[in-house]
Amino acid sequence: MGYKIKDIRESLGLTQEQLAEKSGVSRTIISGLENGTDRATTTKTLLKIASALGTTVDQFFLP
Repeated sequence: MGYKIKDIRESLGLTQEQLAEKSGVSRTIISGLENGTDRATTTKTLLKIASALGTTVDQFFLP
């Protein structure tokens, strides 16, 4: 899942810091999800990230 967040973020030209500001989710959490060190998070957090990226949560889980 995290690699998809990173792929989408990078395709939009956003840094982790910019995504954090846009989503209201800390950069530490975003970094942890992208790097696989944080494997569990809330649906609310994923919804905030997806909204900031202009996508839906289900996109994070597609191959």
